[in-house]
Amino acid sequence: MFSGFRELPKEAKYLIYSAVLPFVAYGMFYTDLSFFLTSVQGLSIPLMGLIVTVMGVSAFVASIPLGIAADKYGRKRLYIVGNVMASAIIAVFALTTNIGVLLAAAVAEGIAEAAFAASANALLAEKANETRRTDAYSLFGFVQAIAFGVGSLMIPLTMVFEGFGYSNMEGHVLLYVVLALLSLSSTFFMFRISEPRRVKRHGVSWLRMLPHKSKDPLVKYVLTSGLIAFGAGMVVPLMAAWLGLRYGISDATSGPILGLSSLATGVATLAGPSIAKRIGLVKAITVTQGFSTVFMCVIPISSGYFSAGFAYAFRSFLLNMSTPLEQSMIMGIVVEDERGAASGINSAVWSLPNALSSFVGAYLMAMGLLAAPFFLSGLLYVISVTLFWYFFRKTVI
Repeated sequence: MFSGFRELPKEAKYLIYSAVLPFVAYGMFYTDLSFFLTSVQGLSIPLMGLIVTVMGVSAFVASIPLGIAADKYGRKRLYIVGNVMASAIIAVFALTTNIGVLLAAAVAEGIAEAAFAASANALLAEKANETRRTDAYSLFGFVQAIAFGVGSLMIPLTMVFEGFGYSNMEGHVLLYVVLALLSLSSTFFMFRISEPRRVKRHGVSWLRMLPHKSKDPLVKYVLTSGLIAFGAGMVVPLMAAWLGLRYGISDATSGPILGLSSLATGVATLAGPSIAKRIGLVKAITVTQGFSTVFMCVIPISSGYFSAGFAYAFRSFLLNMSTPLEQSMIMGIVVEDERGAASGINSAVWSLPNALSSFVGAYLMAMGLLAAPFFLSGLLYVISVTLFWYFFRKTVI
């Protein structure tokens, strides 16, 4: 299972490792944000949902233009700019309670997320040769999941800071700022990644940079991905807040629970290529996503936060096992000179429904309908998995 990872090109490995510290910071930020804004900063649940939604809508608007820009002007520079912006914004969220500033930061965070995602996916496809592309995306998914888990597990450091005399809010501010600085420091490693000349396409119109040659399979893929995104948005960004509402626990408890879920997900991504080789890429994606739906529906009926966290971990384990396989599949279907734009479009179609449904999920939770987001999400998962199998069952990569 591990031989494919050892044989990855050096540049592909270096790109993956350069993302470790940013992913640690993002793991803490995305896990804790819903709890931090409500229980620490004192915002209402609907307002917190609005901020999360603005982040997603901003990412949606920026993803396609930035994906095209990555193909036109180079992916490395966009990768670096996205990381610098995202690192700074994590600190901004911790340092202010001004609603106007938080909404502006949410817009900037969406832009940074779009720049980072569109350029990283396309650049990784450049660095890994065709035979190792699935292995590269699986290793990237593994590093991302483990780093996200580590970031979540760092949330209890706020209690350590409180032990030194800081208030709960000050402890959170210290945690956010320290991880923002660590994420920013990784920029120096990113400068060492080479920029392939063939991605620089000056003089080509933006309209022609849209993925015309890969349009048909891309439309089918983003439709199924968008349904998953809408379902996940009602639950995943809000889990820390939901666990607090459902079981009365703080982020110092829910953070490690969600962090362990990310660690389990990391192990799952390593198993993905092996399963795909045994039963086929499309079937592996369909089976893992299908079974994840069962655990999504188990979460809200769990008797305690431990069993709910266990079900959430299994849901994440199974669903995210398919993520690098999907990324590899779509990069294999899309022609090389359209990969940045295709990655941007996929990020956009994921971001908008994910953001809109976060507001829906937060609204339902505020009304006390704590189980509804999970069951609605499960229904959307079923529709997505069914369509994905129908569209791509004959695809061979």
